[in-house]
Amino acid sequence: MEESALEPYKPSLDWGHELIPSLLWILKAWAIAAVLTMIVLVLMARITSWGRQYWRVTGSYFTGRSAVRVWIWLGVLLLSVIVSVRLDVLFTYFGNDLYTAMQVAFEATGANEPVIRGDAIRGFWTALGIFGILATIYISQVMLDIYLTQRFIIRWRTWLTNRLTGDWLDDRAYYRGRFTDTNTDNPDQRIQYDIDIFTTGTGGTPNTPTVGTGAVLIFGAISSVVTIVAFIPILWDLSFDVTIFGLTLPKALFWVAFVYVFLATVVAFWIGRPLIGLSFRNELTNAAFRYALVRLRDTAEAIGFYRGENTERGLLRTRFDNIISNYRSYVRRTLGFTGWNLAMSQAITPLPLIVQAPNLFSGKMDFGDVTQSASAFSSISDSLSFFRNAYDQFAAYRAAIIRLDGLCEANRLAREMPSLDTEHCTDGTLELRGVEVRTPSGSQLVDPLDLRLEPGDTMVVTGRSGSGKTTLLRSLAQMWPYTTGTVRRPLDDHQTMFLCQTPYVPLGDLRTVVSYPAAAGAIPDAELQSVLHKVALPHLVTRLNEEEDWAKVLSPGEQQRIAFARILLTKPRVALLDEATSALDEGLEFVVYDLVRTELPRTILVSVSHRPTVNQYHDIHLELLGDGAWRLNRNRGSEPAPV
Repeated sequence: MEESALEPYKPSLDWGHELIPSLLWILKAWAIAAVLTMIVLVLMARITSWGRQYWRVTGSYFTGRSAVRVWIWLGVLLLSVIVSVRLDVLFTYFGNDLYTAMQVAFEATGANEPVIRGDAIRGFWTALGIFGILATIYISQVMLDIYLTQRFIIRWRTWLTNRLTGDWLDDRAYYRGRFTDTNTDNPDQRIQYDIDIFTTGTGGTPNTPTVGTGAVLIFGAISSVVTIVAFIPILWDLSFDVTIFGLTLPKALFWVAFVYVFLATVVAFWIGRPLIGLSFRNELTNAAFRYALVRLRDTAEAIGFYRGENTERGLLRTRFDNIISNYRSYVRRTLGFTGWNLAMSQAITPLPLIVQAPNLFSGKMDFGDVTQSASAFSSISDSLSFFRNAYDQFAAYRAAIIRLDGLCEANRLAREMPSLDTEHCTDGTLELRGVEVRTPSGSQLVDPLDLRLEPGDTMVVTGRSGSGKTTLLRSLAQMWPYTTGTVRRPLDDHQTMFLCQTPYVPLGDLRTVVSYPAAAGAIPDAELQSVLHKVALPHLVTRLNEEEDWAKVLSPGEQQRIAFARILLTKPRVALLDEATSALDEGLEFVVYDLVRTELPRTILVSVSHRPTVNQYHDIHLELLGDGAWRLNRNRGSEPAPV
């Protein structure tokens, strides 16, 4: 019997024994990728400016004993990436088997070879069965990958938000940052929005519930490198020599992939380089415009009284024009970048078929080999193109890193600015030793001041506008950096209270507003209601549970009476008030000062005021005369006050 010239179907892999080799490949690739990734990340953190910025922002999350869990989690995510790459490789072998089985079945039918045809058909259905198994594993891997990635992002974002919020609040950096030269805009957006972008790591977009490791830039980069390594042997084995114009190129398809993508990437980086600055400015201008809109909303009453709508419209238009001017440049550069990438991606699509077609037509390759080589070529070219295609995402992510690092740097500089030396006292006194206050330019506001107030003493601070009355209080609160000297006062929680002219009204129900700075619920409602009656706010007694924008609901006079209610509730040993009755008439002013003096007779009371009616409630008078000079007297009689 004549032997058939037709090659029988043979699967590309021994699928029955593939589990163990694939698991070993995954473990080996995971170990190598983990070591190399760590080396690269350490080098980036030491060498590149953005790597150092990144580490300053979040480095402490990855160090210390608590970071062990973080690294384990990252290791699991990296394992998910490696599993995904291995599945991609196995899918190409499945495709090879499927199409080769179909080709052999067709050829066996034409050659009237029923045995070979039967084997090929069984191979076809076996390949589909293998596909079902691989697809099930793939779906499970993707779902688990998304879940684990989301858990990691949420945990990281929570930590970083707490870290930067605390960093912003510590040592009053949120206030003192205005005195630095960093000009850090919109810290609220940086904490809320940029942290979301930073911890998601997909580029310039915040997190969504579908983000997995495949969308994260660092894991995308790792996946690309591992994919290249995984598919190189496949593409190398399936590449043949190609002769063009008498010149033979060995392993043509393999080298075409690398040379083509290298040239395309160099040009893409040149086109996309300005995107980093444009993305940063896009965030900056939008934040400035949003801030102007919020400020317009918050000061609507004053603008309405001034009839300043036309001026505000012009200011808003100027800020919006800045957005559009930058965005036009952003769009033009992005179009050039995207157009180049699309052109390169489309041009490379038919290349593997063009190169391999002669080998298929000459019988050197099966159709399954062609499809697998095309898949390997596509995987390698896509992976090599990852950094080119994702350059705009890296640019947007770099802008978020710059903004968060800028906030950290501004907070650091704010904390390093000088402040008044403060000592704790237990006897309830307030003592100033050599307290000197200056303007940012160095002009003298208050010459060295020495005084001591005993429990129950009251002092009013007066002087013309600009003489430094409010600035003196800011210095005592350690908020003003241009000051020297020492203040000795009670430092226990809220034992020293500072009240500004416009009381702070927190978000929440009225209970939260009245209780501040104590937590809502820390003071019994009966005590809150009693104090509201005392400060002439009986109409608010039944509204403790109501949530409103109380800063807009309450009049300035009501807000100032609530500030006095807080003094009565907190019972500080020292209270320093800045124009705290400016919105009250003389009758209400008498009521609130009399309340404090009657119910808190041992509290030291210091008031800054322009109103002469306030003087009568204080025993000591500190008058700032301008250019640093001051005078200290008793309000009753001519006897000088103790210094």
